[in-house]
Amino acid sequence: MFSFGIGFLLLAIILVVWALRVLREYERGVVFLLGRFQRVMGPGLIVVIPGIQQMVRVDLRTVVFDVPPQDVITRDNVSVKVNAVVYFRVVDPQLAIIQVANFLEATSQLSQTTLRAVLGKHELDELLAERERLNLDIQTVLDQQTDAWGIKVSNVEIKHVDLNETMVRAIAQQAEAERARRAKIIHAEGELQAAEKLLQAAEILSRRAEAMQLRYLQTLTQIAGDKSSTIVFPLPMDVLGPLLEVAKRAKV
Repeated sequence: MFSFGIGFLLLAIILVVWALRVLREYERGVVFLLGRFQRVMGPGLIVVIPGIQQMVRVDLRTVVFDVPPQDVITRDNVSVKVNAVVYFRVVDPQLAIIQVANFLEATSQLSQTTLRAVLGKHELDELLAERERLNLDIQTVLDQQTDAWGIKVSNVEIKHVDLNETMVRAIAQQAEAERARRAKIIHAEGELQAAEKLLQAAEILSRRAEAMQLRYLQTLTQIAGDKSSTIVFPLPMDVLGPLLEVAKRAKV
C-alpha cells in the first residue's frame, strides 16, 4: 500500500511537470482541446493537460527570408535574375496555425511568385531606377495575400538584378549615346544664347554712332597687340565722315 502511494505520487509529479510549459516573451501557444481550438496562451508559465490539450508554439519575432534568384521577364522582354529579402512576422498565432499548414513555407513560395509577377509588369529601366517603388508594390501585394494567414509583411528589399553580358553592353552603349545627346543639346543651347547676346549687342551699338566708333577703336587696340606685321582694317564712312568734316572746316 505504501509503495502504491509513492508510485501514485511520482506519477502525479511527472504529470504536473509534463503539463507545465514556459513560453518566452516572444512566444505564444495555440492550445487545442480535444482537437478543437481553445485559446492562445502566453507568455509565461502555462498548464497544458496531457492527453486532453495540445499546444503549438508560435514565434512572434520578425523572420528574415532570403528569396532565391528568380528568372524574371520584364515588360520589354528582357530576361534578368532578381533576388530579394522579405521581412515578416506573425501577428495572429491562431490564423497562422489553423489557416495554413506551414506558414513559413507558404510565405516563402508566395514571395517568389509575387516577385516574378510584380516585376514582370515593369520595364528594365524601372527595375533599375525605381527600386523603392517596386519594393513597396511587392510588399503591398504580399501583405494583402498573407493577411488571411495572420502574417504581416513589414518590408521587402530587392538585393541584386543580374543582367547577361549582351544586355550590359547594350545599356553601356545607350548611356554613352544619352551623354552624347545631352552634350550636343548643351552646346546648341550655348550657341543660341551667344547669338541672342550678339544680336542684343548689335542693336545697342546701332542706336548710337559714337558707340560703334568706340567699338572700332577697341578692336584696333586689340589687333595692335598682336605680332602681325601688316594690319588691314576697313573703316566705314560713318567713322571717317566726322574727320573729313573737321578737315574741310580747317581749310576754310
